[in-house]
Amino acid sequence: MTAFSSFLFNYLNGVTANVYEPVSVATRAAEVWAHEPWLAIGWLALGMAVMLGFLVVIGMGLIYGERKIAGHFQCRLGPMRVGWHGLLQVIADTLKLLVKEDVVPAKADKVLHVLAPVLAIMATLLALAIVPATPWFQLIDVNIGVIYVTAVGSIGVLGVLIGGWSSNNKWSLLGAMRAGAQIISYEVSATLALLIIVLFAGSLQLSTIVESQADGWWIWRSHLAGIVAFFTFLIASTAELNRTPFDLPEGESELTAGFHTEYSGMRFAFFFLAEFINMFVASAIAATLFLGGWMPFQIAGLDGFNAVMQAIPPGVWFAVKTGGLIFLLMWFRWTFPRLRIDQLMGLEWKFLLPVGFVNLLFAAVLILMGWYFAPIPA
Repeated sequence: MTAFSSFLFNYLNGVTANVYEPVSVATRAAEVWAHEPWLAIGWLALGMAVMLGFLVVIGMGLIYGERKIAGHFQCRLGPMRVGWHGLLQVIADTLKLLVKEDVVPAKADKVLHVLAPVLAIMATLLALAIVPATPWFQLIDVNIGVIYVTAVGSIGVLGVLIGGWSSNNKWSLLGAMRAGAQIISYEVSATLALLIIVLFAGSLQLSTIVESQADGWWIWRSHLAGIVAFFTFLIASTAELNRTPFDLPEGESELTAGFHTEYSGMRFAFFFLAEFINMFVASAIAATLFLGGWMPFQIAGLDGFNAVMQAIPPGVWFAVKTGGLIFLLMWFRWTFPRLRIDQLMGLEWKFLLPVGFVNLLFAAVLILMGWYFAPIPA
């Protein structure tokens, strides 16, 4: 049986019996490497090509979508002139950035100045590679997936810090220091929220966490602990993304444009694109851990209801959940005013962090006593 026919058979069998066996692209390549190395290279090349294409499409789609959503929130139309309903506006802006002169300040550290946006976009690519969009498309699937996500997220912080410091601009440096303090602080609460789901699922592997939600998503199966962890992660992720109301590193009224003030052309575009792709990654991780990822909404014991939910393809479930969370983050941006720096840090260290620790202890008690819906057999 060829690789394609095997894939088709597994798809049809999974749709009819709802038995999906998650297999990453890297695993498929490893399975055929010994006897068909060129096929393995083809799997990896295809996976990388799809991911890069997905990166560009999602980035452009989110930029256009936020412009239109912001317009409707503010009782206006948003982009309308370039293409039908402004659909080609993002392409026009991309072409403008491609041909725009790339200016590097004379006294900047040129090597680090060039390296910073590369680090920012690289962190995004590494995080995107582990997201299980469907049972059959996940570039890599490691058994320490949650640790991997938190680790590669730190690379993006380095890009912001290096970009601000290397620009030889005091406003850029202040923006970078704000970003470093903010991202590192809120990363603690985000990690505590993820640990709660790791405790319930009994695994750090993202595909296993998705499979553990076959009888229900962790946001409701884990009682109050899952709900608190979900909102904690959502707030902390918004702060890590440097989006309103936590966009102090880019406070236009105070720092011109923050850490990327001295960037132009495609290097600025890398920072800009990384923010939107990171928003997708954060929403995808939240959907995977708290809302079942590609797993349909199911309730243990309700076979008829579950059969209806299973008829919807996994990719549709993942897209709807992730899209809903992205819309929520955009809603935050165009609703809440920007916080002061003391309010921002106080929210983390005086409220979110204590709540995170108490919630982690509460979740541990629930698991120890088995006081949650549909416990996983030991």
